[in-house]
Amino acid sequence: MRIGIVSDTYVPQVNGVSTIVRRTVDALVREGHETVVVAPRYPDAPDAAAGELRVVSFPFPPYPAIRLSAPRYRAVAAFLAAFQPELIHVHTEGPLGLMGRRFAIERRLPLVTSFHTDFPRYAKHYGAGVITPLVWSWLRWFHQPAALTLTPGEGTRAELAQHRISPSIVWGRGVDPRLFHPARRESGWRRWLSGGDDTTVVLHVGRLAREKGLDVLTEAWRLARQRLAQRATFVIAGEGPLEQRLVTDLPFVRQLGFLPRERLAALYASSDLCVLPSTTETCGLVAMEAMASGVAVIAADAGGLRENVTDGETGILVPPRDAAAFAEAIEALVADPRRRFAMSAAAREHAVQRDSAVEDAELLARYADLAHPKGAEVASFAA
Repeated sequence: MRIGIVSDTYVPQVNGVSTIVRRTVDALVREGHETVVVAPRYPDAPDAAAGELRVVSFPFPPYPAIRLSAPRYRAVAAFLAAFQPELIHVHTEGPLGLMGRRFAIERRLPLVTSFHTDFPRYAKHYGAGVITPLVWSWLRWFHQPAALTLTPGEGTRAELAQHRISPSIVWGRGVDPRLFHPARRESGWRRWLSGGDDTTVVLHVGRLAREKGLDVLTEAWRLARQRLAQRATFVIAGEGPLEQRLVTDLPFVRQLGFLPRERLAALYASSDLCVLPSTTETCGLVAMEAMASGVAVIAADAGGLRENVTDGETGILVPPRDAAAFAEAIEALVADPRRRFAMSAAAREHAVQRDSAVEDAELLARYADLAHPKGAEVASFAA
């Protein structure tokens, strides 16, 4: 097959979406298919690799890590036309996503889209809840031409159907249990994290932005720290617009910034608990990575996290935005290692059942069905 991939975020930027896009490309290449990628050009990043078109991009002022690509449709269309794709997969609803969508429609190619980011809830978190109906209208228009829309959570898929965005399926919630594995635990690094003390390592991983519930995390960790003192060490890995604020608000926390995935896998395995207060996750890949690493998760009882964490079995689900309840859950698992170990083992067992290799094979089969329909011509799509 010849598959064109378009995304408004891609490596070297690290987030859930870029991780899934890279995983898609790797699966195609591994199975001998041909693919090209249209993605933003990032400052100080290496030149475009073979099979990539990197489009000039600019920082989004409220959140500079997000890049908005220049409207270079002619260049994008020429690049994709030269490749002659049999299918276009648009992963994002941004400027590049619009260009990929337009190209598929104009060329009457099968279009697959993905819904990774819960923009309606993001609007509420950034004080613009009044525009939520407009956001849903935009999303409905954007995804309407797609033969298939992928989203990583059952709840999100049901919400898409409620807003007349269909057909949609659940895809993209798998994890690599070979990369994220308890055997990657490093005793030396663990001693460094805890300052040499045999304490419980409490971890948070993710983009350090408002929609991730970091105000709840801050208050919960302050409360837990007051009660646990040296019995717990608190660690954050990630970067984002609230990074410096967290340094000020949580001076007792070890902040590691961005970590490559190999080092991140070692960090998970060297930790004991992972705390995730976000209420906007369509999936929560961080939860799955932690669980595959044999780490119990304390998460908000909301969105995709609710679908990944089984309360009392693989971790603890906490009422959304209840900092005191998060602190109590942390204290309970620090005080009860036997219960924590049982949850960690169950978390690993659950994650292994979500092996990304199985999902990848399913995606390639769906691409093939759309690119080479049996007994019928590929349907054309109207904008």
